[in-house]
Amino acid sequence: MSSFGDLNRVNTNIQSLDSQLSLNRINRDMADNQLRMSTGLRINRAEDDAAGYSIATKLDSRVEGLEQALQNVGDAKSVLDITESSFDTIMDNLIEMKGLATQAANDTLGDQEREYIGEQISALGNDINEIANQTVFQDFQLLNGDLDTDGDPTLSGTFGLTFQVGERAQDTLDTGIEAVNVAALFDAQGGDPVEGVTAGGAEDIANIRVEGTVADGAQGELVFNDGADPAVAATAEDFRHFIGAIDNAIDSMADRVNEVGVAQSSLSVREVTLSESVSANESASSRIMDTDFAKEQSESVRLQILQQTATSALAQANQGPQSVLGFLG
Repeated sequence: MSSFGDLNRVNTNIQSLDSQLSLNRINRDMADNQLRMSTGLRINRAEDDAAGYSIATKLDSRVEGLEQALQNVGDAKSVLDITESSFDTIMDNLIEMKGLATQAANDTLGDQEREYIGEQISALGNDINEIANQTVFQDFQLLNGDLDTDGDPTLSGTFGLTFQVGERAQDTLDTGIEAVNVAALFDAQGGDPVEGVTAGGAEDIANIRVEGTVADGAQGELVFNDGADPAVAATAEDFRHFIGAIDNAIDSMADRVNEVGVAQSSLSVREVTLSESVSANESASSRIMDTDFAKEQSESVRLQILQQTATSALAQANQGPQSVLGFLG
């Protein structure tokens, strides 16, 4: 800032230098103001607000993780929706089996009619196995149990799933889908055919069994002795006991459906929580990083006025040395 007597010096125009300094500062502030308005960001470089920049970067990282976790939850719900759809079809098959077994348990039918019913029930069992084979997501068979060391389904046990439902490593949700095939539903886990379809404790049935077990690498098949030899044909009494086996299979399926429903409910809760977290973190980052356009527009007007006055002051300061000529006149 010029002091008394500086206006009488010609070699160094102190007033002009002060005006230049002020104009340069205003031009710099205008450039920053225009950058903030053009990018929409209050902080464009770390030097603008080092602490704010660091905090906002961490918030942005968290938002990215939360958004991906939200996508993961959507994918997980798709997996369980596919599973539930197949479960519904399998349950329908079991219910139809029960209706047919109940019909065959009536003494108004003969061996030939029961043979037809047995064939139909066997076909429904084969359909259950096919549904298990065809329920696939990303090349994984969801309904054929856990995987062996080679990554092949074991046809028994539980296919475990761990869903990443948050942006932290520990934010996971574990669930499992038990194997669903004839052998699993009718408890044919051992190495020998299950005579009488014992399925969880049902009474032995002389002429109805599950052939092929998971221990043999098979999904199991419901086999009914036909009426060619009346001594071994499936009787009404056999079908009465078989109704109990089907009831156990239906209960087993109901447990599986319940487990899937619980997992779906948990995912829905996570979905809501993640959506709220994304919104809250984006809002926090916005308060730190984003430009307040009303404030910046007002600042722009102020700087334009100052720029004009500083330019005028500089012009006047540059004319100052001319007054020295009056001393030489």
